Amino acid sequence: MTTPRAGTSVLPGLGRSMGAASRFFSWWRDALSSWLPARWRTLFGLAAERLLLVPQAAEAALVKSGPAGLETLASLPLPVSSAELDAVLDSRLAGLPRWSLLPAVQVLRRPLLLPAAAAERLREVVGFEIDRQTPFTADAVYFDARITGRRADGQIEAELVVVRRQGVDRALEALGPVAQGLAGLDVADASGQPLGVNLLPPALRVRRASPARSWNLIAALVAVLALAFAGWQVLANREAAADAFAAQVERSAAQARGVAAQRQQLVDLVEGAKFLQAQRAARPTTVEVLDELTRLLPDNTYLEKVSIEGDRLLLIGLSPEAPGLVKVLEGSKLWTSPALTGALQMDRRTRLDRFSMTAQLAGPKPPSNTAPKTGRTPNGR
Repeated sequence: MTTPRAGTSVLPGLGRSMGAASRFFSWWRDALSSWLPARWRTLFGLAAERLLLVPQAAEAALVKSGPAGLETLASLPLPVSSAELDAVLDSRLAGLPRWSLLPAVQVLRRPLLLPAAAAERLREVVGFEIDRQTPFTADAVYFDARITGRRADGQIEAELVVVRRQGVDRALEALGPVAQGLAGLDVADASGQPLGVNLLPPALRVRRASPARSWNLIAALVAVLALAFAGWQVLANREAAADAFAAQVERSAAQARGVAAQRQQLVDLVEGAKFLQAQRAARPTTVEVLDELTRLLPDNTYLEKVSIEGDRLLLIGLSPEAPGLVKVLEGSKLWTSPALTGALQMDRRTRLDRFSMTAQLAGPKPPSNTAPKTGRTPNGR
């Protein structure tokens, strides 16, 4: 694997990514801090506050710049040492970044119209415009740029701010030893308010550790823990809701299965009743069979037993005309295949033949108003 050489696009691409990440976190921090009261933002070091050293003749005015505007804290004789500055500041103000504020007459401002892509590397882009927009070279000035507006066509309106290097060096030398700890160099506008640029080269800027940094880390840790707890709580609530819903579904399913089972039992009972009804409707009833036997058998024939088992009819009795009973019973529609079973036996007491006969019940029920084939009425035997 080849190692990227200096001058390739790897480091610039990494720099752009880091810059985009830094801008995103800055925007995220500012958006979150905007929800806090001003007092809390000041307590946690989230307010945009800084100390401005404004040279004025033989002294320097110490001014605090913040969301509420400019507030003059003290006036210190030039040159100013770090010990003299710390002596007039409390612990919170001592941790604020220290800037110097130049008067508006010392700077040169030029408006520029640039493409929107130039916003990511605005200072580098305007650095190539110094020779064309000002009478100075880039080596002879300190410069910075700021965005003043955005157009609908995608272009941005920017402003180039330039100050001669010699003038800045003399101003910093006049401030004294405190100039070695400056984080930036801003310019006052026509009304005396900071313009919002930093003319100090990045190599000369000093970053001071804020005493509220530990509070910020603690607050960030608390926020992360609170966010993790909130996420866990939401997940636990969702799981509890899912379990409750699953239990409710299971109860509903059990009730549905019970209803389905009862419905199936009812259907089975109805179907069974229909089947039994159909079976009974396909065969003659016992009353009809007895009525038919009474109608067909001769008067001199006596029955000792009438048995119906399923669709089988069994007759046991006495008759002097036993062999001819088969032909007599064949004329009925309530049964088929009448036949004698076993041998005929003479009854010594009545001198009649004892017979045993079977038949197969078959056919639908005859209509209730069927007229008898003979003129004889049932004799009840």
